[in-house]
Amino acid sequence: MAYTCEFCDKRASRGNQVETRGKAKYLGGVGTKITGITRRQFKPNLQSVKITTPNGTNTTVRICTRCLKAGMVRKAVKQAPFKLPVAAKAAK
Repeated sequence: MAYTCEFCDKRASRGNQVETRGKAKYLGGVGTKITGITRRQFKPNLQSVKITTPNGTNTTVRICTRCLKAGMVRKAVKQAPFKLPVAAKAAK
C-alpha cells in the first residue's frame, strides 16, 4: 500500500474531524458547540530512505519516523568523491 511502513506495518487510520464554534466556558463563554463531524485519515509520517540491507546491498524503502529514530535500519553511507593520492599531488 502507499501509506505503509515497511518495517512496523504502520498504516493510515480513520478518525473524525470535529468542527466547533463558540467560546470555551473557562474563557468566559457559554461553551463550544459541535457544528459538524466529517471522516478523515491519519497518515503515518513516512520518509523515503536509502538503507543498507543485511546482505550488503543498498535499497530505498518507505519507513515511518518512529522506526527511523529507533534505529531499526542502517542508513546507506554515501561514497566520498574521488580524491587523488597524496603522492600524485606532490609530483605536480
